[in-house]
Amino acid sequence: MGAVRLSDKALALVVKRAAETAGLDPQHYAGHRLRAGLATSAAAVGVSERAIMRQTGHTSERRVRRYIREGSLFRDNAAAAVGL
Repeated sequence: MGAVRLSDKALALVVKRAAETAGLDPQHYAGHRLRAGLATSAAAVGVSERAIMRQTGHTSERRVRRYIREGSLFRDNAAAAVGL
């Protein structure tokens, strides 16, 4: 913990090192997934897009929805509702 936030590059390095320590290929991991995970998890429990945007730094609804959509793909799905 420090007095200033981590830069995107520093966070990516932390994630890559953790992936490598876990025996995973660090080339496939970066800090972006943490941001996407937060946006997706927050949306799943009903947090407004505006609140998510304030936290993640997104400047448009269109951009934040790209993160959220991944997590909501199978919720409120028309095919599932009719038993398919």
